[in-house]
Amino acid sequence: LGIGLLLFSGLIVHALFAESIHRAPYLIINHSNYVKKIVFPLEILAWTSLGSALFHAAISALVLILFYGVLDHALHWTMLLVPLLLLPLALVTIGISWFLASAGVFVRDIGQASGPVTTVMLFLSPVFYPASAFPEAYRGLLYANPLTFLITQAQDMLIWGKGPSWIGIGAYCAGSYLIAWCGLLWFQKTRKAFADVL
Repeated sequence: LGIGLLLFSGLIVHALFAESIHRAPYLIINHSNYVKKIVFPLEILAWTSLGSALFHAAISALVLILFYGVLDHALHWTMLLVPLLLLPLALVTIGISWFLASAGVFVRDIGQASGPVTTVMLFLSPVFYPASAFPEAYRGLLYANPLTFLITQAQDMLIWGKGPSWIGIGAYCAGSYLIAWCGLLWFQKTRKAFADVL
């Protein structure tokens, strides 16, 4: 039971990220009719995609909590703190989505790479195994994955009842804000060429 719940909780975080990343390279291409509308804020397309992924993640999290409560009969109060992870996860996801949405206009094949990349990120995340089981010599590679910290935090709060790492979440928020800011800056700089390419 514990292994299944750990697996499910890790998959929820990964699925939220992967769903947005898979859609991102096609956001502008699939909505090319909005490009020539100067008043339309194109950057909002990434937010709508993220909103859809967040809805699916929320449903999955609710199922996990109900399943855990029915079988274990003891819900941890730390589950209430899980939404704290949404801010850094949303920021890093939206930042990468803005970059990919812009890049997808100029390099159409970039969307085909998103699937393999997110699959590699899945297997380099502590979803199917605990972080401690990863060879110590290569553990740095595991923590280079932006999902690793969030997945371990989600598992700690949902399954093990451990409190969050406030320092880690704070540092992650700062890093994810920087990624989001760079992604938006790139998107705004390149959007002027969208109409010419499309």
